[in-house]
Parts: sequence; structure tokens; C-alpha cells
Amino acid sequence: MKEKTRSISFIIACQVAAMTLWFSASAAVPNLIASGHITGQQGSLLTGAVQLGFVAGTLLSAFLGLADKLDPRRLFALSAVLGSSANAAILVTGFDHPATVVLRFVTGMIMAGIYPVGMKMAAGWAERNMGLMIGALVGALTMGSALPHLFTSLSDLNWRITLGTASLCALLAAAGIRFVKLGPRHQGTVRFLPIDAVSALRRRAILLANAGYLGHMWELYAMWAWIGAFLSWGLRASGASAFPVVGDAALMTFIVVASGAIGCLLAGALADRFGRTTITIGAMAASGACAATIGLAVDAGPFFLVFVAVVWGVTVIADSAQFSAAIAELSEPRLVGTMLTIQTCLGFLLTFVAIQLMPMVIGLLTWKYAFTVLAIGPFLGVMAMWRLRQEADALRLANGRR
Repeated sequence: MKEKTRSISFIIACQVAAMTLWFSASAAVPNLIASGHITGQQGSLLTGAVQLGFVAGTLLSAFLGLADKLDPRRLFALSAVLGSSANAAILVTGFDHPATVVLRFVTGMIMAGIYPVGMKMAAGWAERNMGLMIGALVGALTMGSALPHLFTSLSDLNWRITLGTASLCALLAAAGIRFVKLGPRHQGTVRFLPIDAVSALRRRAILLANAGYLGHMWELYAMWAWIGAFLSWGLRASGASAFPVVGDAALMTFIVVASGAIGCLLAGALADRFGRTTITIGAMAASGACAATIGLAVDAGPFFLVFVAVVWGVTVIADSAQFSAAIAELSEPRLVGTMLTIQTCLGFLLTFVAIQLMPMVIGLLTWKYAFTVLAIGPFLGVMAMWRLRQEADALRLANGRR
């Protein structure tokens, strides 16, 4: 138990530190747009480049079976070092240089060796608490994604501090991951054939679990990418200038995104007890309702707006780990790393579309109604998980609790 606790603690800490690379540049975007340093379209492109880079990285990793063939600790450490270097290079290029988009793409590509690999290591220690185990790890992802917003709030417009701190965190993650021991459920494979993964993807239960995940991902990263810009507008429009702390959009964005870590842990514990489909359906219903109504909350004042935003922050990510846990439970042990990589690849490809679509939606519907488009994903996700609940293979989820 001592070895398990130590290893899981290091996995979580390293995941938090390494994932700051993902949002390190994106967190600075709202302030840079507001100050006129970059346009809204440039900001969207910088965020989208990470998504596409991650898709490219996960496609390559899945095709080669890297997550199942290599020692995950070495793959994680190498990825963290390379990601830190690409992120730090922006300190030289600045945000208005064409090379910055390429650097963000490279950073996203390298993250394929961090996020799904960390989940595979955590799954190796799971026994009857798969949901909570991966939930803790996705909670780490959430905190890592939120921290750059805190850096931005503390450093005002000094984006160099945000990027520099994130790069340092990634280097610490590369050093810390070597203290992790692989769990008893960890399995790798020497001989990997892409056709094995294709055959697994065709199974109906895995198709439905991935469909639910795609509905969730349509909403999640578009919300994370644009909630800072929305709060910058919404807090001003709701009269938050009279309340200095509440009126700090970067700080409120950090609180909203970071609150999702609580949702991940709570949903993980509940899903292990009441079932994966039950919790994912409930979380998507709640987050979809927030997406559809948060624009209207502006009229009720800054405190109510922040309340709705925090509820959305908790529920929008709460179910994420449970889709990953479902894939880990439904897949052959020797293919878990590859199947998780494929799942994240599909999800982040969809997030690119959602993120890039948002500026057009905002222009057509205004901020007040723009996020209603994101509610479509959770609605379809609920339908997919309800269908999965009826499948015989669903008995493999959460120790038979579906």
C-alpha cells in the first residue's frame, strides 16, 4: 500500500506539473487580446494548434503502439523535457511570430506522451477503484490546466512569467516521474499490430463509450478555451468592477477551471459505487444545462454568474475520467495504453472543430447565447451512455455496476 500511495502521488504531481504546458500560452491569450497584442482569430489559432498537435501525436503513438511498447516512465520524462523546450522557445519568438503556432503544435504533439501515458500508469494500480484512480489523474490534468490562469492573474500581462513557470514545472515532472513504480495491473506488449486496435474499436460497447466521450469533449475544451474571454466580458457587463476580487477575470477563470478537480474526484468515487453510465449521464446533463444558460446569468449579477460558472467548471470535467476508466475496463489489458491514446485522439480532433467554431458563433449569437451550441455535445453523450447501459458488456464497468 505504501508503494502504491507513493507511486500514485508522484504520477498525479508530475501530471499536474507537465500539463501546465498545455494551457500556458492559452491562459495569456485573453489579456493579450484585450491589450491588442493579438487578434481573437490569432488567439483561437494558437489554442487550436495545440489540439491538432495532440491529435497528430496520438495518431503516431497509437499506430506505433508506443504507450504499450515502451516504458511509460521514460516516454513521459522525454515528452516533458521536449515539451518544456518547445514552450520556453516562445519566450524568444513572442506571440506575434509565425513560428509560435508551430511551437504550440509541437507542444501539443509531445503531450501525447504525457496525458494518456499517465492514465495508463494510474490504471496499472487500480483494483476496485478504477474510476477514482483515473479521476484523481484527470483532476491533476484539470489543476495543471488551471494553474497558468493563476500565473496570469498574479503576473498581470507578463506572459513570460506564465510560460517560464510552466516550462520549469514540466522539467520537474520529468525528474519526478522516475520515482514511480509500475503497478501490478500494468501490462505491455512486445508485438503490436495496428489491426488489433482497429478490431477493438469495432466492438459496440467501445464504440458507445467513445461516442459518449466525444459528446463530452465537444463541450469541454471549447469551454476551457473561451471561458476566460467570456468572463472578461461577463464580469464587466454584470457590474463586477465594484468588487475587485470577483472582477479579476483571470483569477475567476482559475477558480472555475480548478474547481473541476473536485468534480473529478467526487465523480470517480461515486462512479465506482453507483456505476460509470449513471455518473456520466448525470454530469453531462448538469454541464449541458450550464452551457445553455450561463449567458443569461450575467443579468443576475457577478456573484450569480461566478456561481454558475463554478458549477459548470465542476460538472464539465467530472465525467471525463469515467470515459477513460470505461475504455480501460472494456479493453484487453495489453492494449489499454493504445486504446486510451486512440480515445483521446478522437476527442481532441473534435475539440479543434469546436474551439475554432466559437469565434463565428460568438459573432452570430453574441456572448449571451454562444455557449448554447456546446450543450449539443452533452445531449448526444447522454444518449450514447444510456445505450451503453443496455449492453451486456456494460457489466464489465465499475465491477458490474454499469
